[in-house]
Amino acid sequence: MNFQARLFARCGVRFLSQSWSLFSQAAEGMTFRKIQKVLCVAEKNDAARGIADILSNSRMRRREGFSKFNKIYEYDYHMFGQNVTVAMTSVSGHLLAHDFKMPFRKWHSCNPLVLFEAEIEKYCPENFVDIKKTLEREARQCQALVIWTDCDREGENIGFEIIHVCKAVKPSLQVFRARFSEITPRAVRAACENLVQPDQNVSDAVDVRQELDLRIGAAFTRFQTLRLQKLFPDILAEQLISYGSCQFPTLGFVVERFKAIQAFVPEAFYKIKVTHEHEDGMVDFNWKRNRLFNHTACLVLYHMCMEDPMATVVEIGSKPKSKWRPLALDTVELEKLASRKLKINAKETMKIAEKLYTQGYISYPRTETNIFPKDLNLSSLVQQQTQDPNWGAFAQGILDRGGPTPRNGTKSDQAHPPIHPTKYTCNLQGNEQRLYEFIVRHFLACCSQDAKGQETTVEIDIANERFVAHGLMILARNYLDIYPYEKWSDKVLPVYEKGSRFQPTTVEMVDGETSPPQLLTEADLISLMEKHGIGTDATHAEHIETIKSRMYVGLTPDQRFLPGHLGMGLVEGYDSMGYEMSKPDLRAELEADLKLICEGKKDKVVVLRQQIEKYQKVFTEAVAKANKLDQALSQYFGEVTALAQQEEIYPAMPVSIRKCPQCNSDMVLKSKKNGGFYLGCVSYPTCKAAVWFPDSVLEVSKDDSVCAVCKPHPVHRLKFKFKRGSVPPLLPLEFVGCIGGCDEMLREILDLKYLQGPSRPGRSVNLPANYLQANQSLNRMASSENGHVRPTTNPGAARAHRAASHPAPAAAENNAVMCNCREEAALLTVRKEGPNQGRQFYKCSAGSCNFFLWADEQSDDGNRMTHRSFSAPPDSLGERTPGSFRSLGGRGLGRSGSNGFDSGGGGGGTMCKCDQPAITRTVQKEGPNKGRQFHTCPKPREQQCGFFQWVDENVAPGAFSSNQFRSEGHSRGSGSKAKRPSNFSSEKGPTAKRQRTCGICHQLGHTRKTCPQDH
Repeated sequence: MNFQARLFARCGVRFLSQSWSLFSQAAEGMTFRKIQKVLCVAEKNDAARGIADILSNSRMRRREGFSKFNKIYEYDYHMFGQNVTVAMTSVSGHLLAHDFKMPFRKWHSCNPLVLFEAEIEKYCPENFVDIKKTLEREARQCQALVIWTDCDREGENIGFEIIHVCKAVKPSLQVFRARFSEITPRAVRAACENLVQPDQNVSDAVDVRQELDLRIGAAFTRFQTLRLQKLFPDILAEQLISYGSCQFPTLGFVVERFKAIQAFVPEAFYKIKVTHEHEDGMVDFNWKRNRLFNHTACLVLYHMCMEDPMATVVEIGSKPKSKWRPLALDTVELEKLASRKLKINAKETMKIAEKLYTQGYISYPRTETNIFPKDLNLSSLVQQQTQDPNWGAFAQGILDRGGPTPRNGTKSDQAHPPIHPTKYTCNLQGNEQRLYEFIVRHFLACCSQDAKGQETTVEIDIANERFVAHGLMILARNYLDIYPYEKWSDKVLPVYEKGSRFQPTTVEMVDGETSPPQLLTEADLISLMEKHGIGTDATHAEHIETIKSRMYVGLTPDQRFLPGHLGMGLVEGYDSMGYEMSKPDLRAELEADLKLICEGKKDKVVVLRQQIEKYQKVFTEAVAKANKLDQALSQYFGEVTALAQQEEIYPAMPVSIRKCPQCNSDMVLKSKKNGGFYLGCVSYPTCKAAVWFPDSVLEVSKDDSVCAVCKPHPVHRLKFKFKRGSVPPLLPLEFVGCIGGCDEMLREILDLKYLQGPSRPGRSVNLPANYLQANQSLNRMASSENGHVRPTTNPGAARAHRAASHPAPAAAENNAVMCNCREEAALLTVRKEGPNQGRQFYKCSAGSCNFFLWADEQSDDGNRMTHRSFSAPPDSLGERTPGSFRSLGGRGLGRSGSNGFDSGGGGGGTMCKCDQPAITRTVQKEGPNKGRQFHTCPKPREQQCGFFQWVDENVAPGAFSSNQFRSEGHSRGSGSKAKRPSNFSSEKGPTAKRQRTCGICHQLGHTRKTCPQDH
């Protein structure tokens, strides 16, 4: 390439680069010009109010959101190079929560091992739905979203939850992030002028931690709780025995210290002590050997000293001594110092610090930084404190001596400065005032000078044994004047001259014992957690509070941690398995990985998979060695209760039988609380679809076979075992059937209405003479094979089988009509006014088999023409519930129509005003008649004649209506309160009514109001 071409190429690239930059700026400017309203969201309402107050110069307008705790503050502000309207609102911490999908949430729904792979969803808890609705409503009206949550990991994750909710209703929303460390005018305005993009990596790290904590915690917690509650029911029956990957190492530190104290063996030691009484006071000289553990050796040296006890001054020294001022304050130091100096526990400390932060009095309290940034104006912060009567003069002294010179540490999280006061106040009370004062004093002490002193040492010799005395003269107290939480006092030594000799006042040999370490204080525990990487500065207090609330540890009167029996047993049990789950290594590895995710050096999916595999392996082996846990706890709680089968403790995950026709989730077999079975959707309560099996089903389980006809595949067959007498005589009590809809016999027996298509009119059933005999032989052969029979899936054969199972009453040779009891039926006449008045019908003369047949529907040969005349015995009828899924229960099995009325089908011979066969419908509207059936005109609504009649007001004498059975079963979804009549005799006739009696004396002829006994 020649020179001119190279020059053109370079210029061309530069020109294109500049053009693209100008184009990008122009496009960005056009995008910003479209922004007229901005939604800002803070983490708490106090922070939202404080930020809005600063940006609006206290001229904001407040209005209500859907949540009464989270207000909306509106104001005008100059953003994106133009004036915009800002709506500032807030959430209340995390807006969304992680949890398992419905089939896994209940403790007894699955084996805990399944939880390592179970599906997890993010959802909005019910108490935050109003906040979510507010965000959705406001987002629709805005063009930009600015996240003002706390600038730490949790805050970033909450920010992405807000983004997820808002962009779901308005995908075009532009998103920005405000970075700030304190709610002060300078910090808030600077954040508003320097908006950035939210950090997905930091949010991902929180998602990983939340998912792992849920899976690991739920699996181990269910394993421990379900097992130990059964093993030690007298002690742990109501105890939640939780596990957490931070919680257990924290407990481990407490147990380890306690066991170290228990194992400690004191050892005797001996030493020589010399004192010299002087006119300026008593001086103690300490033996340079400190102490000896051999009594004889120390005794020999002591006797040598006593033979010549004169002391000779051999060395005099003097050197400057400094007491260092405190480092800049980070979260861990705040928790430890508040616990030690103020006796406020870590949880309460952080709660108060959060409140002081949102009120604008201190900087963000969750920080790992102990280095003040160079651009932070410390002089102005010190100046604010000069007005205080207690420390104002000291603050002014710092300014007068050249300004603050803070002592910095070496840690920085690159996010927040050390904790410091941001605004002066004198209006606080109680622990809020004490903590605020501590933070101010610590800040001023850090910005002051070290305390200065002069240390003097005098060394003497007695019989070639050396003894040393130390003295201190404080020259300048400096930071100690403002920091009363530390002491440094003078210790005056008299004037000695090198080479001088004196007679000691006492020379004595003393003995003592080594002492064990003390139990851990909260500050000690926090130090160990920080050292080993357990939790973060933001979660230390939470983990400590958890082991206290679970009764794993308690506190002694001097506020030191003492492990309880449960805590000791758990740690010893897991340690005996070979897994040091109480040790910090596993969790420390995770915390290191989370940090790498934040830095973009590790993929969250990889970390998640590795950690799940690691804990899943530990869990599997822990379950296998669970007896070691039992043995460890039995040392504290006594003998183990005899254990039932393993399956009763850790339930297996229910196997899917078929897909739900409403939501396409799995449907599984479940047990009713009061006994019995039903097929339920795993998405309950979102989807309430269910198939309720009647109480006559004694057992039901999944068969290995799958139906080849029903869809969507697979639809598993079920093994049924029925109560004796609850099924037609020719059916076996145990058989296998399909509930997918192809098996009409099972559909009829169980009343699976949700599987039925449109109602079909009744039709004649003509069976070969030998069908019944052949079918009985078939049943016997099938029953002898494993005790089960598989009904055919052929619809025609199923209908024939059903007809054989419910045989029509036979006609005698004299053409007499026989009921289901094989007795001659009684011929009666309808006397009630209506379209059937005067019509004759047959019914069981004994009233026991619920047989019914209209006389004019009898064929020439005496057989019934329609299917509805084949009535089931009374104890085989069950309730029917409107809707897709039927609630089956009561005293037996349901049929597709009570008394010949097919739901949604024909009206059983009832004629409307158009002289058309009426159709039967069911009331779906909520109210006292919900579920009640009625007859109406079959024509379209606009052409109907207006005919209406309740089905149960047109029943045959002595027959049961479908509503009359609702009180006998489990009335799920039925609003009818109709009760079953106590008398079913046909002799009263359908118009016979019970006369009203008095509610007080139960006599006829008057009512409660006119009862003579009540006057």
